[in-house]
Amino acid sequence: MAMASAHGIFHVMAKDNRSIEGTSFLEGKLLIALPGMSDPRFEKSVIFMCAHSVEGAMGLIVNKPIEGLTFHDLVKNLHISVTDNAPDSPVLFGGPVGTERGFVLHSGEYTSVEGTMPVTTEISLTGTLDILRAMAEGHGPQQSIFTLGYAGWGPGQIEDEIRMNGWIHCDADSNIVFEMGADEKWSAAIRKLGIDLSLLSTNAGSA
Repeated sequence: MAMASAHGIFHVMAKDNRSIEGTSFLEGKLLIALPGMSDPRFEKSVIFMCAHSVEGAMGLIVNKPIEGLTFHDLVKNLHISVTDNAPDSPVLFGGPVGTERGFVLHSGEYTSVEGTMPVTTEISLTGTLDILRAMAEGHGPQQSIFTLGYAGWGPGQIEDEIRMNGWIHCDADSNIVFEMGADEKWSAAIRKLGIDLSLLSTNAGSA
């Protein structure tokens, strides 16, 4: 497994693209799959959107644990020593692109010396090994999730999928991203929008 450089992933989605009106409206949002989602890889997915520009979009699924793989397992496989203070949360499937690459989505108070990309004032992205060492020693970020892979879209692709009622979006919520169990996040994100889940499930794709 290779950690992915946050700067490398973001190179075609540079922050100065914010100057183009409306091109980064998903950045820092939660993207929520609607019941009519045709791609089973994204069924009931909640995605934290790390970047969005005219060049495309990138995000991490935050509610799909990889069965049988925990943070302890992963860092031990990388020959990193683990202390009792290290988190032992599940490793998440971040998306179908670059599944050999690792990312840590974490609270904004932590900054890696090797490269952290702030996405919002509360949530940042780091893809370097030093954050894994810090987490393994118990002095990493206060809140974090670790993913393998990411979700990526080309120019205009995510906008088309939203228009086709594949996705809706809402403001990011650190409690949903970091604190809730994986099986709670989709429903919580839907409720954040004030949507009746029973109506949504009986009228798939119509929201």
